Amino acid sequence: MKVFFIGAGPGDPELLTIKGLKAIQHAGYCIYAGSLVNAELLKHLPMHAKIYDSSCMSLEDMVVLYKEAMEQNTDVVRIHSGDPSIYGAIQEQMHALDELGIPYEVIPGVSSFIAAAAVLRQELTLPGITQTIVITRMEGKTPIPEKEHLSALAAATPTLCIFLSIDKIEEIVKILSSHYSNDCPVAVVYKATWPDQKIIRSKLSDIAERVKQESIKKTALIIVGRVLEKEFNRSVLYS
Repeated sequence: MKVFFIGAGPGDPELLTIKGLKAIQHAGYCIYAGSLVNAELLKHLPMHAKIYDSSCMSLEDMVVLYKEAMEQNTDVVRIHSGDPSIYGAIQEQMHALDELGIPYEVIPGVSSFIAAAAVLRQELTLPGITQTIVITRMEGKTPIPEKEHLSALAAATPTLCIFLSIDKIEEIVKILSSHYSNDCPVAVVYKATWPDQKIIRSKLSDIAERVKQESIKKTALIIVGRVLEKEFNRSVLYS
């Protein structure tokens, strides 16, 4: 028996790894991240598999299922959206499994920031512009340490990939305006790789209004940086 933490990718079911697919095909239990995971993936589960939506479960509820699966000696797939190492809350689950002596494995997935770059047809690091990507979020239920405040991270003007914060787009603009000029390009990608995907390309000065016009309130990634201008020096890699 083993628990597999699987990154399901951003939405397109074909972006699931082969290793993740094989684990799903042999699982007796499945706990998946609700509407964040494409339901097409659940069709690969065995007919007898027990399926649970984690959006209405607590950590303790999951532990009950892990114990049950251990007693039945059957594998569990814990399917997360994107890659589980980024805002996936898997560490607490792995800690619980360690205490129970249940073996587990993490199978990585395609993060939404990688998927967003793909649909934008955009490299996030460009010679002469920036060699740094910062993955962060605004404070919500999870507090942000003061030293990791967006204003501190933005000081070096890296490519910013801001998760779980589209509802705070106006606040983000205010914070970034003192570091990135108002004409700095911004991209908002809603549900990257899903059929209802939306892409907004704009500038820092009016991105909040564009997001409001499109009624985007969740499930969107914000990318800020001069790399989006696509003006750069040629890479030395192929010189």
